[in-house]
Amino acid sequence: MYTSMTFDTDWATQAACRTTDPDSLFVQGAAQNRAKAICVGCTVRTECLADALDNRVEFGVWGGMTERERRALLRRRPNVTSWRHLLQTAQDEYERQRILTGTSERAS
Repeated sequence: MYTSMTFDTDWATQAACRTTDPDSLFVQGAAQNRAKAICVGCTVRTECLADALDNRVEFGVWGGMTERERRALLRRRPNVTSWRHLLQTAQDEYERQRILTGTSERAS
């Protein structure tokens, strides 16, 4: 039986960047790609991104997206009232499909 994945409300304690110098996540230019690389394998990347989008965080790399990327996403989807709900729903659907098809990677 499929059960819904739940968003971790204490996601920051599990973040891949938790032991990283915070200044390395608030950079500009090419350094942003290095910061985004930290997020690639993070198990709470989606929660982090949802938090940044819902709270309109203006600076830094959050959930693998730069401030410019987040602003563009917010402009493209102005009617989203809860990114947490939207991303959790998408993640749950991904997990449900993954279970149905027998693949083993978790969405991040």
